[in-house]
Amino acid sequence: MTYKFKLYPSEKDEEKLLKTLELTRWVYNHFLAKIRDNHKVPNRITLQATLPRLKDDKPELKEVYSKVLQYVLYQLYSNLKALSQLKKNGGKIGKLRFKGRGWYKTFCYNQSGFKIVKTKKRLDLLHLSNVGDIPIRIHREIKGKVKQVTVKRYPSGKWFACVCIEQHAEAKSQGVKVKVGIDVGLKHFLTDSEGRHVENPKFYKKSLKRIRIEHRKLSRKKRDSKNREKQRIRLARAYEKIVNQRDDFLHKLSRFYVNNYGMIAVENLNIGGMTKNHYLAGKILDASWAKFLQILEFKAERAGALVVKVNPRGTSKIYKHGELDRDFNASLNILERGLSGMGQPFEPAETRPPRVIPASLVVETGSSFRWGRGSSLAYPK
Repeated sequence: MTYKFKLYPSEKDEEKLLKTLELTRWVYNHFLAKIRDNHKVPNRITLQATLPRLKDDKPELKEVYSKVLQYVLYQLYSNLKALSQLKKNGGKIGKLRFKGRGWYKTFCYNQSGFKIVKTKKRLDLLHLSNVGDIPIRIHREIKGKVKQVTVKRYPSGKWFACVCIEQHAEAKSQGVKVKVGIDVGLKHFLTDSEGRHVENPKFYKKSLKRIRIEHRKLSRKKRDSKNREKQRIRLARAYEKIVNQRDDFLHKLSRFYVNNYGMIAVENLNIGGMTKNHYLAGKILDASWAKFLQILEFKAERAGALVVKVNPRGTSKIYKHGELDRDFNASLNILERGLSGMGQPFEPAETRPPRVIPASLVVETGSSFRWGRGSSLAYPK
């Protein structure tokens, strides 16, 4: 599990962070060039052994913690492995690109070189070797052993620490035996087998007017000017707000289903293929089905719940349960297929009239952390 906390570096701290970021970018490009010059990809450990000699040629690297530099190589080889796997799966791939200035955004302390220092003040401190103590806002309790800290700089200029912890899966209550089927869509973000239609928030569409205005302002600014940089940050923050709104909605909605259902059946969608439809691609990406399903699986695994993926073919066209709403009918079919795959019988619950859940209600209810079956998203008994 990973926690994300905001950092508040001073000007001096930010200079060190930016210098570390720039040096790790240089190391990434240096080893990528070496790999390109070889007909075969060298062993990672062999390349890692050259790091001490590299510090003699470029003394500035001594200012960066050794584990951080080693992890740059790990990231490079992970990228190469991902490309190789994509090629095996029949995908079209190119070559890894060199990272230009501003395109390398993270560096990582793995296993050591970091420490979270509690203080009695409003902000705690994150100690990073060769950087110093950075003020950090720990807005929630960290449960588990911290294994890794990744420092990330956003295009808006904000800094965050992603704290990765080692944690065992939570034990699921034996009393939770409720099952649900979920059908994602564009008209409604999702419809479940209990009759909920959750409204599609359409965060990007609602913010599109502002985004276009900020883009036009940026295009009028003189290149390499301070005003252009200020406007670039305003535009980046506008995009960042959309991402934060969307993530907040997805996390809170997935938390409701994980807390209330022991088995969740969903469609195994080829979302990458669906986005090739240029008329629907923007709407599908704005809805973020893939991210929702990814978050749902992650939370379910930790909570001891089960997410079952079923064949999506024909789920909206088979009417076994009467003349129901199309999406509601699909959710029932998804649940039936999920249970069938587990060798369990499908016993449809009492059909209720569909109920539309506003996106704002998901956000407001989730903020109170009251996700029991008596919450405002559940049907009253």
